[in-house]
Amino acid sequence: MSLLGGLFGSVCTIDVTLDAEANRKTAPLGRDRKGERAYIYTDGEDVAGSAVVSIRPGKKLDHQGVKVELVGQVEMLSDKSGSYDFFSITKDLEPPGSMYESKQYKWKFGAVDKQNETYSGINVRLRYFVRLTVLRGYASNISREIDLVVQNIFPQPELNNTLKMEVGIEDCLHIEFEYDKSKYHLKDVVVGKVYFLLVKIKIKHMELNIIRRESTGGASGSNQ
Repeated sequence: MSLLGGLFGSVCTIDVTLDAEANRKTAPLGRDRKGERAYIYTDGEDVAGSAVVSIRPGKKLDHQGVKVELVGQVEMLSDKSGSYDFFSITKDLEPPGSMYESKQYKWKFGAVDKQNETYSGINVRLRYFVRLTVLRGYASNISREIDLVVQNIFPQPELNNTLKMEVGIEDCLHIEFEYDKSKYHLKDVVVGKVYFLLVKIKIKHMELNIIRRESTGGASGSNQ
């Protein structure tokens, strides 16, 4: 923090909250599904809330404006330079000037397009958050963020055909895998069959694994 930021940083404090119904569900933000939780929103749903700028008694805050933003961000965990905002909406709450007393603001982003879902992985994180910022010309800006989770519910596909896959070694081993369907819910049970169509070698051991693979890429390369 700069010297001026240290001198003037205590002039005010800010806070931003979401106006959520008492029965609105929450979801964990972390990959381990522990710790901080956030309210769940869906595509096309309004996002509204309150913002507070609290001025210390007897103090004055000179600023270049107060704004609130709704941001969708892809964050590369191993390379911060690869992070970017894919979505951003801004609302101005206060024009440039001076504040002598605390103020509270109501804000709303109506019918927001949120097609990408919140995701927390090993190499990358996709997050939505609301950021309140007090712009200052003489010192660093003051900002506060609050996360929200986007989950979109889709109807079950009308067609969900079985899935077949063949693997093997030419003239030695021919195996066919058959799954009861090609599209699964995250909490589904995977049911299938294995057919040994040709076996001319000794098989000592066989196992089946479900592997979750995360691939990310950019100008600097790709990660898995």
